[in-house]
Order: sequence, then structure tokens, then C-alpha cells
Amino acid sequence: LVEDTITPAPASSAAVGLDAGVTSLVTLSTGEKIANPRHERRDRKRLAKAQRELSRKVKGSANREKARRKVARVHARIADRRRDFLHKLTTRLVRENQTVVIEDLTVRNLLKNGKLARAISDAAWTDLRMMLEYKCAWYGR
Repeated sequence: LVEDTITPAPASSAAVGLDAGVTSLVTLSTGEKIANPRHERRDRKRLAKAQRELSRKVKGSANREKARRKVARVHARIADRRRDFLHKLTTRLVRENQTVVIEDLTVRNLLKNGKLARAISDAAWTDLRMMLEYKCAWYGR
């Protein structure tokens, strides 16, 4: 185990506001728009094919286990790419700005909208907010 202490970043006077969206992941108060990479949408065909193959396998068979792992790998790839992008984005925002303001969204209620649920889930607004919160606490923002 390693015990690591994060030193607060030097103070800056910059402040930024974030507006979460579906087409652009976030729009900054400076006018910059950060595009939504849509990781799930890029692998949707691969995921659908893997899930179809899994559904055709006999329950309890070794081939079903292999197909299940293939589906899990596609899901893991999507999640890893999304997490990596969000970490890079939130780290950049926290390092550049002393104050970071984000709109308060009730994502749980927004996911009840059937037409937008997949796009909102793919954007991962909740993960973005959680990462911003703990990184701001780390760096004294």
C-alpha cells in the first residue's frame, strides 16, 4: 500500500461555470464547448453483436461463458474510455480554475425521459460531477 498526499495547487483567480449538455458534453462560461465523445455510440454495433451471440448460447455451457466475457470486455472498453476522458477533462478544469461552478441537475429524473436516457447515460454527467467534487477538494478549489 502507498500513502500519497496530494498537495493543493497554487491559487489562481480564474473561475469557470459548466453547463452540461448532450451534443457538447460541457459548455464553459468562457464560450468553449467540449464535445461529447459518445463512447457507447461508437461501440454500439460491436456490443449488439456480442449480446446476440451470447443470447444464442446454451445456458451453463463453456461457449456461453466465453460469449459473456466478450460482452463484458466491450462494456469495460466503453467504461474505461469514458472514465479516461472524464479524468483528463476534470483534471484540466480543476488545475486551470480556482472556482468551478456546475449546474445542479437531477440526472435520475432526466433518465426517465425515454428519448434522452441513452444519450444522458453515455455523457456520464454524474461521474463528471463526482470527479470535479473530489478533485476540487484535493487541490483546494
